[in-house]
Amino acid sequence: MNPRTPVVVGVGQVLNRSKDLGDAIEPIQMMLKALYRAEEDSGARLLGQVGSVRVIRGVWDYGNPAGFIAERIGSSNSETMGTLFGGNQVQAVLNRSCLDILSGDHDLIVLTGAENGSSSNRARKQGIQMHSTSISGSPDEIVGSQKPEHHEFEVAKGIKQAIQVYPMYENAIRYARGETMDEHLVRVSELWSRFNEAGLENPNAWIQTRHSAEEIRTPSSSNRAVSYPYTKMMNANMVVDMGAALILCSVEKAKQLGIEEGKWVYPYAGVQGYDHFSASVRDNFVESPGVRITGRRVMDLACTTAEELEYVDLYSCFPSAVQVAAKELGLSEDRPLTVTGGLTFGGGPLNNYVMHSVARTVELLRANPGKKGLVTANGGNLYKHVHCIYGSEPPSQDFQFENVQQEIDALPARKCLAHYEGKVEIESYSVMYGGENPTVAHCACLTQEGDRVWANNQDIDVMLAMTQEEFCGRSAIISSDGSVNSFS
Repeated sequence: MNPRTPVVVGVGQVLNRSKDLGDAIEPIQMMLKALYRAEEDSGARLLGQVGSVRVIRGVWDYGNPAGFIAERIGSSNSETMGTLFGGNQVQAVLNRSCLDILSGDHDLIVLTGAENGSSSNRARKQGIQMHSTSISGSPDEIVGSQKPEHHEFEVAKGIKQAIQVYPMYENAIRYARGETMDEHLVRVSELWSRFNEAGLENPNAWIQTRHSAEEIRTPSSSNRAVSYPYTKMMNANMVVDMGAALILCSVEKAKQLGIEEGKWVYPYAGVQGYDHFSASVRDNFVESPGVRITGRRVMDLACTTAEELEYVDLYSCFPSAVQVAAKELGLSEDRPLTVTGGLTFGGGPLNNYVMHSVARTVELLRANPGKKGLVTANGGNLYKHVHCIYGSEPPSQDFQFENVQQEIDALPARKCLAHYEGKVEIESYSVMYGGENPTVAHCACLTQEGDRVWANNQDIDVMLAMTQEEFCGRSAIISSDGSVNSFS
């Protein structure tokens, strides 16, 4: 085996579930705590030898948290790295780290990140200003690319959040499968209840209580309707205080440090590829060429198949993201599709969720030698895809990486119009709630020429009907003011 082969040798996770603000821990301290736990997990005293500290961007305002951490762990001369926003960043940085180790640029790298959404949310409600360490400066390198999360024509219709778009994928999936409204809700809530069950097997899942499928799909005082067909328990749970850390090194360094081989987990292959930017120009709402091409390629590079993957963690910000990915990757929805409980039940610390899914995958692979695991990451609205396959057995080849962007970019895109008047077909829609009642329906419409155009409806009777009857596939009229009406 190549002595430069990258291995994950330490994982650490931190959860602070205390509701007492006196127990609150700010993100930088959670990162440090997670790193010390990862070091302890490795069984070696190694943090003082780290060559690169890599921190995943959070909503906090630290300037160079990697530099602060490097000083605290005794590696003040370490390279420092940060990222831009995106749920894809953990896996992207991990793939980059594997390549850096393989090439000899580094032999010991740490990744970490944390969010304190739960305590900061409570502090806001109580009018309390929480302490935040002042950390200035900038890391040596910032990785990633940042685009607006939404197409300008979406923004013009008030579509600015993921919770407005992912329900459109969901409703389109229902229509494509020929399900009734009730059949669809039952199936999807049962899928999510299985994520809940997986979380109960994960000691580091944020939610440790069981919720039935009926409870998940039924709006209530504790499970409000957010965007049809999603309730609160079908959304990523960002109100969490969670941190995680990973330690990677070369096989040669692991041996030098005396880390037992039972701790080693090998990243076999990583692939990256972004779908066309925004739902506005993609062909449809039920497929993701980015997931399909990225996922199938990573399996090819790792010399494995979907059936050979014992552990899978599909990025699970919403049920539709899981269903699209499962179909594209050839994975049955009936098999386990998460190792954490997902972003709802495992917990969704924004950009850093995937670090927890990698950490859990490492734990499972150590406990079950000879198995393989797939972790997928998604940034934006089913947009930026980065996958990696891991295993506990030594690889038969060096770590493989490929960027499949050219293949994805070569696929056709749908034209999106800024304005349109006339007859259209409703492709999909989301009904947004404010309190107990719907406030606006966002509709993706197709013209007779096959172009896409966005339109809204705010008629209370129409919006309520959209939650009870199938509106996908119906004809409608977009009027001069940009609203959509006269459904038939």
